[in-house]
Amino acid sequence: MKASQKRATVYFHPQLHRALKIKAAETERSVSELVNEAVRQSLAEDSEDLAAFEERAHEPSIPFEEILKDLKKHGQI
Repeated sequence: MKASQKRATVYFHPQLHRALKIKAAETERSVSELVNEAVRQSLAEDSEDLAAFEERAHEPSIPFEEILKDLKKHGQI
C-alpha cells in the first residue's frame, strides 16, 4: 500500500465478495483496484448529473398538472 493511500474496512455480501475476487484474479488486478475504479466511476457520474442539473437550473419549470392537461388537449393521452 502506498503511503498516500488510506485504508478502510468494507463489508461485502459474500456473493459480491466472491465475484470481486474472481474478477480480480481474471483481470490480474486487486480487489482494491476494482473497488477504487467503481467508486471513481460512481463519483464521476454524480459529478456529471450535478453539472447537468446546474446547467438546467434556470429553465422554467412547468407544473405536472399543466403537462397532463396539454397532453390531453392534444389527444396524446
